Amino acid sequence: MDLPQPFADNVLTACPTEGEAWLKKIPELLRYSEQRWALTVHDPFPLSYNYVAPATSKKGAKVVLKLSLPEEGFEREALLALNPAGRVKVIDEDKEKGILLLEKVEPGMPLSELKDDEAATLTAARLHKQLVTAVRPDSPLPTIKGRENQLRDILMNNSAGLGPISNQTLSRALALFTYLNQTSKTQAVLHGDFHHYNILKQGENEWTAIDPKGLIGEIEYDLIQFLLNRWPAERQRDCINERIKIFVQELNLNKERLLLWGYCHTVLAASWTVNQHGGYDEDFYSAIEIFRSLYECTYQRTIEGAID
Repeated sequence: MDLPQPFADNVLTACPTEGEAWLKKIPELLRYSEQRWALTVHDPFPLSYNYVAPATSKKGAKVVLKLSLPEEGFEREALLALNPAGRVKVIDEDKEKGILLLEKVEPGMPLSELKDDEAATLTAARLHKQLVTAVRPDSPLPTIKGRENQLRDILMNNSAGLGPISNQTLSRALALFTYLNQTSKTQAVLHGDFHHYNILKQGENEWTAIDPKGLIGEIEYDLIQFLLNRWPAERQRDCINERIKIFVQELNLNKERLLLWGYCHTVLAASWTVNQHGGYDEDFYSAIEIFRSLYECTYQRTIEGAID
């Protein structure tokens, strides 16, 4: 089966033990799915990590098939952990083979196509309120503590800094990550990749979330990825600031912690984009300074002073 190389690389990185065998097994899983649910599976959507493709039932119903990665375990399937009121509907599941049969979202327009940024942010806030849910005591989902540990590993392996990100910035972000995790009071099941392209229009006036990664932590953290997406060509700082105001008001959030999480996550996200040739995501990198500036202007102290 001719799979896109970036998709195969992502799978092998995420699943170093079972990834190669799973990639070879995809045609078999597709045939199995077609037989089990009487489907015709079509060419996949643009692939990132999971294999996701539209399909049509023998009765003509449009659905979506999702093959989950093997090493994460089906019990870590984030769609099943989130509140059904806010996410795409699960029609059926095969736990043994790690397959989900999903409702096809129609018309499926992503929130990124909404030109009014204030309206888009309000839509996202109201959907997020429906989406997050309480954490089960036995939940196997990853936590924000894991993100802190990822940044700690990056710092340990890059003592002189990483790309344009200095050792001082990495160290500052790690200290804030640790502080925020230690002082966190309210935990929830989060989407884990909540942004404009994972919010689709359903029907005339409804919106629904797709493709969650699944994460346990403070709600404030889950909104950072939205803040980092779909910036205007100019006035990026003002755009982020206005979005934050809407999220804080609509979701009754702690603005200080939102800004601090924004700084921490943006340092981590920018670090993820640094490649062996020195390239990096310039928007993520510039957002580090935006979050620092917003925090220091709002609270009249340095971002390091948040820990004191």
